[in-house]
Amino acid sequence: MVNNVATVGRSGIHDFILIRASAIILAAYVLYILGFFITTPEVTYDIWQGFFSGLCTKVATVLALFSLLVHAWIGVWQVLSDYVKPALLRGFLQFFFAVLLLTYLVTGILTVWGV
Repeated sequence: MVNNVATVGRSGIHDFILIRASAIILAAYVLYILGFFITTPEVTYDIWQGFFSGLCTKVATVLALFSLLVHAWIGVWQVLSDYVKPALLRGFLQFFFAVLLLTYLVTGILTVWGV
């Protein structure tokens, strides 16, 4: 069996499973938020703040954010590896997007948990 060192331990099946799992989590989160809007006759600031102050909503939001970022990272990695041929430019862009996505994750967690 030949190991491809360019994949850094990942395989197409691994990426496929991560993409599908993150999509399922995102779909469940959308249904959760949609359920809130359907069951709440009038959404005010106080009701919205109360909804997002609940532990279940905070955990679901962070999980959805993490899933979105995993989904985005795999997509960016695939596009860059397919279309950006110079290794130095591809490495710089991958580093840039990795830092950007980590910044989004930290900002999202700090926003949701109100730290």
